[in-house]
Amino acid sequence: MKLQAKNPYLLSSPKRRKFVQGLASGGVLLGMGSLPAMGWSQEAKKSAGGAPVLDGTEFNLEIAESAVNFTGNPRMATTINGSIPAPTLRWREGDTVTIRVTNRLRETTSIHWHGIILPYQMDGVPGISFPGIPAGETFTYRFKVEQSGTYWYHSHSAMQELTGMYGAIIVEPANGNAIRADRDHVVLLSDWTDEDPMRVFAKLKVQGDYYNRLQPTAVDFFRDASQNGVSAAVSRRKMWNNMRMNPTDLADLSADTLTFLMNGATPAGNWTGLFRKGERVRLRFINGAGNSFYDVRIPGLKLTVVQADGVNVEPVTVDEFRFGPGETYDVLVEPTDDAHTIFAQSMDRSGYARGTLATRVGLDAPVPQPDKPQWLTMADMMGSMGGNMGGMAGMAGMAGMSDGAQMKMGGGAQDMQGMAGMNHGAMAMDHSKHAMPGGGSLAAPSTQARHARTEYGASTDMRVGMARTNLDDPGIGLRDNGRRVLTLSDLHTIGGPLDPRGAEREVELHLTGNMERYTWSFDGLEFGQSTPVKFNYGERVRVILHNDTMMTHPMHMHGMWSELETPDGKFQARRHTIPVQPAQRVSFLVTADAMGRWAWHCHLMFHMEAGMFREVLVA
Repeated sequence: MKLQAKNPYLLSSPKRRKFVQGLASGGVLLGMGSLPAMGWSQEAKKSAGGAPVLDGTEFNLEIAESAVNFTGNPRMATTINGSIPAPTLRWREGDTVTIRVTNRLRETTSIHWHGIILPYQMDGVPGISFPGIPAGETFTYRFKVEQSGTYWYHSHSAMQELTGMYGAIIVEPANGNAIRADRDHVVLLSDWTDEDPMRVFAKLKVQGDYYNRLQPTAVDFFRDASQNGVSAAVSRRKMWNNMRMNPTDLADLSADTLTFLMNGATPAGNWTGLFRKGERVRLRFINGAGNSFYDVRIPGLKLTVVQADGVNVEPVTVDEFRFGPGETYDVLVEPTDDAHTIFAQSMDRSGYARGTLATRVGLDAPVPQPDKPQWLTMADMMGSMGGNMGGMAGMAGMAGMSDGAQMKMGGGAQDMQGMAGMNHGAMAMDHSKHAMPGGGSLAAPSTQARHARTEYGASTDMRVGMARTNLDDPGIGLRDNGRRVLTLSDLHTIGGPLDPRGAEREVELHLTGNMERYTWSFDGLEFGQSTPVKFNYGERVRVILHNDTMMTHPMHMHGMWSELETPDGKFQARRHTIPVQPAQRVSFLVTADAMGRWAWHCHLMFHMEAGMFREVLVA
């Protein structure tokens, strides 16, 4: 049994506090970057304390390195037009936009228009939709804007997104805005590390929980012993040790290396959005982080969610919502005081981003302490099977349960000896094996897990046989916290699905990984070992994502809408990014109406880099 001598949850280290709070004046260092004075052809308007705003149909964007300082340690960032975030682009539905992107870096770059429906050649994913933009060259994106709402854009090359390449897109509806607000602010959340992201990745490959400073401590053990008895406390700790898993491993990275940003400002920098009393304010929340899920609330105010992933939903009023990298939510608020804190704590509770809604610059409001981190439950590990087993005390015997029960944990190499000779190159997934004939009943998604042969390899350390399908679960850390928290089951897209047809066939893919090896994959195969998922042009296909891991994955399919459905097959909401919780199984319908090659991946950058990435081929 491993016990730690100190509780790292306490923010006592000056160095760590600097990472958590950042510098009050942190950001791009004017005059110190490699860029010359900007000479953009379009006029940039400065939003209140945020990114410059560009509007129209012609845009020039220049990608280069800029000096920044968020923590007291100067570093180089990858920027667009020299700002973090990149300029906010304002478009109008129905217009054709032309965006000339010039690469001033020494390596290839790209820009992907996240959530925007467009021809695949304009999607901006190197190796999938185009070769990328070589150093010194200009690529021109041109496409018609077919939608409205809140979106964003970012690099799809290497780790450039994590080093600063992201910005907001606002598309005005062609026929006027149905959402009435007196004031409108973009709130773009992100995260920053002073470390070279590839060095961060290398550390994770060596030790997956390297940055987890919230691991169980001696204090936790004695508290458990006091509440449940020594025997139960020992059994609980022994069970996790036997599984070689960590109950607080909610995020790969933490405030140990990340500084959490709101519109490019550190918590100490306190980005401020202005309002006048009596106004209704629209906040366009965008999660542009490379790694962080955020739990967002404004103490003292209700949040009325009116849009998810750029699409209007039936308004739902909550106290808090969680969203992962890639997702967007628009909310309406009616401030009552002179200042309100916008509080966005990281899912692992190691830190937070924050800003202020205020009647004038310089005001602030009390900032809450992050909630106490919670342990993963058996339902998070074992799905619906774990949900029927109550608490975790005394569950030590579960660690050794047989694979016949379709659950295997702690899959180190010694557990896979019989699989050592597997030829993964010969095991590229044939997705037709997962296709169900159209003649069967497809009114509701299937619930029986179909584990591919490729899952029984070194890249997978856990398989869930009976996944849960509860879309009304807010997730670990948000359950029963006394606040009304948004869930996927609360979302109802106004107007219903784009395509009234039901599923013609069903494709099931499993989100897989090995925590010790820090490998992430679909069906146990990293991207380099996989074959494309094939959709027939025009077909209506149901996609099932079955999460066999203990982490939440924000899954983003490019080029087509993912129409989330309920466990009984009823339309729920139109999304471009769907979070799938641990041991959860969700399904959505896709109309394959976009010919070409598309990317589909987890939007946690290191998961994507490690292999949780697929190509989708529509032909």
